[in-house]
Amino acid sequence: MKISNPVLTGFYADPSMIRVGDTYYIANSTFEWFPGVQLHESKDMVHWNPLPAALNTTELLDMRGNSASGGIWAPDLSYADGKFWLIYTDVKVVNGAFKDCTNYLATTEDIHGPWSGPIRVNGVGFDASLFHDDDGRKYLVQQTWDHREYKHAFHGITLTEFDVETMQLKPETARTIWMGDDVKLVEGPHLYKINGWYYLFAAEGGTVWTHQEVVARSRTLDELSFEASPTNPFITNFDTPRSYLQKQGHGALVDTPSGEWYYASLCGRPWHHETESFTDPRGWCTLGRETAIQKVEWDEDGWPYIVGGHGGERYVEAPKDAIETVAPETRDQHDEFESDTLDPRWNTLRVPFDEKMGSVGGGSLRLIGQGSLCNLFDLSLVARRWQAFDFDAETCVEFDPKTYQAMAGLTNYYNDQHWSWAFVTYDEDCKCRVIEVAQNDRNNYTSFLRENAVVVPEGVERVWLRAKVRTQWYTYEYSFDGQTWTELPVKLDAKILSDDYVNQTYGGFFTGAFVGLAAVDYSGYGEVATFDHFDYREIPGMED
Repeated sequence: MKISNPVLTGFYADPSMIRVGDTYYIANSTFEWFPGVQLHESKDMVHWNPLPAALNTTELLDMRGNSASGGIWAPDLSYADGKFWLIYTDVKVVNGAFKDCTNYLATTEDIHGPWSGPIRVNGVGFDASLFHDDDGRKYLVQQTWDHREYKHAFHGITLTEFDVETMQLKPETARTIWMGDDVKLVEGPHLYKINGWYYLFAAEGGTVWTHQEVVARSRTLDELSFEASPTNPFITNFDTPRSYLQKQGHGALVDTPSGEWYYASLCGRPWHHETESFTDPRGWCTLGRETAIQKVEWDEDGWPYIVGGHGGERYVEAPKDAIETVAPETRDQHDEFESDTLDPRWNTLRVPFDEKMGSVGGGSLRLIGQGSLCNLFDLSLVARRWQAFDFDAETCVEFDPKTYQAMAGLTNYYNDQHWSWAFVTYDEDCKCRVIEVAQNDRNNYTSFLRENAVVVPEGVERVWLRAKVRTQWYTYEYSFDGQTWTELPVKLDAKILSDDYVNQTYGGFFTGAFVGLAAVDYSGYGEVATFDHFDYREIPGMED
């Protein structure tokens, strides 16, 4: 049995993997998307089943107003004392000298929840993890942020003892245990005790093409006592530009019941336009940062290394003691909105789906128009991850606006500055409903059809909309009967919905492309759009 990488496709970054008994768990970053901290489980590392997200209430997570790519950065999942421990960070400031963030702790005896808390821990830096030492003591290990412009912002890895009686840190115990090496940007620390050594795994180089994971170790937890592995980097694709997987680095180490070792890391899969160099730009990762798993072995000096070389492998031998898991055969989704709760694959931005956004059930999703797709506070949008480079997504909407300020339709969305959609709106010149296609590219808004917008015939109640994504490009189609489709004359470059494109001009670039349904009415009158289904169908493409 083989692990086929990535094991979690689409936006599943910063994996924290652990084992409890014969079951493996992964927690992933979710940034501004709600609910927070996606969880999966497996018994073979090959097939992964989704679990309920951990942070599903505003008591645990309220991101209203958070900037794009703020919110949940690099959660840490651990297990000790008969319960799961979750450290998570809510980042409020993404760009500039400051990274205002708060680290929280929640616990549960059942991975399905509910989770207790939250307990506020500190705000020293992001990417915090909890280390449970074999003497019963616990420590918070974290990246440390320095806002001072004359210092490097990534100020080493700080260790602080955690008091289980008060469930608070002991600030007086804080010390820097490692400053990283000359690659800089040291973050994402995880600490392990193996054969009498404390091993520190940390990411460096930024979560781009230069990304890497490095290892250091020490016999103690004393200040600046850790020494780097002579074979660093542990994993990277900086020098393997033609590898199927790129950007590997930030992640977590896990052992199997029989004593094998594996490492879960984020990764990216770039594609290129035919006119582009294969190495510069290295490509566009529209599926965001995904999760891969590599096999680990140890050399005679006690240092870990990736089997097959530090560039990793697409196909990896599964654990010998793996218990084969039955997992969903497809990532396709068909939703007729019969349930009065949203399918777990749906996400909203910053806050949960509620009566202010609309309602669901009885065969329809009703979205109440709020702010534009640029809005960080009041937005009626439900969306799911792109999980393949090639797919069709379809919906049908009933919408009768009386102003061009009201719009509803199908969107492909990266963040508030980068998105597109096909939508129904009102044209005051022709005094009728029309179908338009628009794009926000680096916050520059373009209406493509304008006076050639498609007129919705009088008497037509419902409009079908479809997105056809084909790796490099995507288009929209419409239908008035669900049978006969017409392509709208707009061909959009998918790279605009990638981390790599956003990173060229903007500091928040950590998520991935989503497809979903939205209603806007910035006139403030709350025009309602009714969607009767959503269909997402993947098409075999470059990843197969």
